[in-house]
Amino acid sequence: MKQFRYCTSGQWFKGNTHLHSTASDGGKTFTELAEMYAGAGYEFLFRTDHWVPSDTSLDRETYPLLWLDGIELDGQDTTGASYHVVCLGAVHDINPDNGFMAGLAAAREQGALLILAHPHWCGNTTDDCLRWQFDGVEVYNHVCQWMNGKGSGLVHWNGALKVNPATLALAVDDTHLVPEHPGWNGGWIVVNTDACTPRKIMEAIRSGNFYSSCGPEIHSIAWDGNDVHLTTSPVRFVRLVGPDYRGMRRGSFDGSLITEVRIPVPMDWQYHCVELEDDTGRRAWTNALFTDMAN
Repeated sequence: MKQFRYCTSGQWFKGNTHLHSTASDGGKTFTELAEMYAGAGYEFLFRTDHWVPSDTSLDRETYPLLWLDGIELDGQDTTGASYHVVCLGAVHDINPDNGFMAGLAAAREQGALLILAHPHWCGNTTDDCLRWQFDGVEVYNHVCQWMNGKGSGLVHWNGALKVNPATLALAVDDTHLVPEHPGWNGGWIVVNTDACTPRKIMEAIRSGNFYSSCGPEIHSIAWDGNDVHLTTSPVRFVRLVGPDYRGMRRGSFDGSLITEVRIPVPMDWQYHCVELEDDTGRRAWTNALFTDMAN
């Protein structure tokens, strides 16, 4: 039995789950990053420096937004495949000297969400994506897209959805803000919950009650038992995406924009997600609309 994933009765909070500070290879401090992102309308950020576990509970500075804990791990697995994995949540006792696989196991054991980072840029195959049962995949990485056009993880995410429709999709910046990697505010997530606290934000992300975006906004999303109903910022196209060739769409090439749409949901599809596209080509994605009750 499938359960609809979304409840948008709370508030929307914008955040980024992948960025780097001067604690690793970034060019800005936590204070500078918080001021920049808060000025762009963000309410939360994750600290995901390379191999540097964060502990925001020890930070006594006051920031204009919420900081949450995380870390990015990188290395090769037992098959020789190269990975970058963003771990969302507080983790401890992770040391690069122990190797990538040990770090990945420790983060999993401590309850972190494991997000496969920029799989196209890393050269990961779909099998690589499935091998370690990641909780989510970066569907868009802003810095990787800027560097060499390999910022999309949509193929990897759709491959993962065939095995586990609970697999999350995240659009991120991977901010470094150094001369060779200057990009930021190009990809983000927006969660729906009733308060911007560490516990509430993490609960919303774990449950998939968020969408990812490079521009378009979702104001509400609901299912009436037959159709999915969305209200959005003005967009040109809304697509219901299913496995392989399956899909439905609303919108046209005549220049008109839509802000509300209903699309019937074929329940015999393996999974369903929604993609929005605005008149400049910027896109946004829901997570899979349904998860199995067992998940």
